Amino acid sequence: MDPRIREHAEIIANHSVDLEAGDNVVIDAHPVAEDLVVALHEVIGDRGANPITTSQRTGKRQQRAYLRAADDEFETPEHELALVKNTDVYIAIRATDNATQTSDVDPEISAAHQQAHRPILEERLSKRWCLTQFPAPANAQLAEMSTDGYENFVWDAVNKDWEAQRAHQEHMVEIMDPAEEIRIKSGDTTDVTMSVAGNPTLNDHGEHNLPGGEVFTAPQPDSVEGAVLFDMPLYHQGREITDVSLEFEGGEVVSHSAAKNEDVLTEVLNTDDGARRLGELGIGMNRDIDQFTYNMLFDEKMGDTVHMAVGRAYDDTVGEGNEANDSAVHVDMIVDMSEDSVIEVDGEVVQRDGTFRFEDGFEE
Repeated sequence: MDPRIREHAEIIANHSVDLEAGDNVVIDAHPVAEDLVVALHEVIGDRGANPITTSQRTGKRQQRAYLRAADDEFETPEHELALVKNTDVYIAIRATDNATQTSDVDPEISAAHQQAHRPILEERLSKRWCLTQFPAPANAQLAEMSTDGYENFVWDAVNKDWEAQRAHQEHMVEIMDPAEEIRIKSGDTTDVTMSVAGNPTLNDHGEHNLPGGEVFTAPQPDSVEGAVLFDMPLYHQGREITDVSLEFEGGEVVSHSAAKNEDVLTEVLNTDDGARRLGELGIGMNRDIDQFTYNMLFDEKMGDTVHMAVGRAYDDTVGEGNEANDSAVHVDMIVDMSEDSVIEVDGEVVQRDGTFRFEDGFEE
């Protein structure tokens, strides 16, 4: 077995989920990620914990078969909810043999299914959880990379000194945490402001997301004003959505468009009331992620990007007494900040053209 796989498993156990003896562990993984699952079982067995493996969330072929056969009347599956309630640790491993497996599922069906599974998502987020990636050939193909090149890319981003990454990102946490207002401006297509007053900024250094490499917070739901062009594409439910444009008034999306698969974007925004508001503002800071790969787990961490998510706000990013945006969805979208772009915090430029104020090369 590639020693990088064993290192990946050790980081998940030791750093991401703080594995303990006696823990009940659910690993959700596609069969193509078997090597990482095996490595995790070795670590889990050595620690005296108890693993089971499923492909309920990551088995896209099964999910496609079910959703194409089902109608749009879904109920929360109580047996799946019971499984998550009775676990201590939940590890989800992304990997696939076909990145567009669910592309022919009706977006309305997907949205209804996601809404029914919302209690399961909420339960998972209450556990010690980690979402990570195994470098499968289909993911390499989607990234337009060789399999060997993609393996190097993934493990360079994952198997690193996360304490050093945490310390680097803490500079930005110290800037954002006491902030009142943040403005994101890029070219003549993006100029948006939002209040983050009273909401903490979190340092993602490889605990819940592996790789980590961002700092993030929640906007005040009604405060977002302006327009954003998300000029980097995303995949949602097996479909590519490109050049998403959103206009906000009073925190709500009042107009939207996309160059490709606008109908999928529309279904996302129509999921519920909270899907038309922002639940997250994140700033990428992982310099080992240096190219776009059509994988949000990596792309949103790139060091010269910001991302915003429509939908659910993470509870830990909402300050006491502040409103938390509530939704069944959380869909991230990315703005390239490498050229003609600034991030302003309370009127002060803290990043220009992808370079932070505390990094070499920053220009006033």
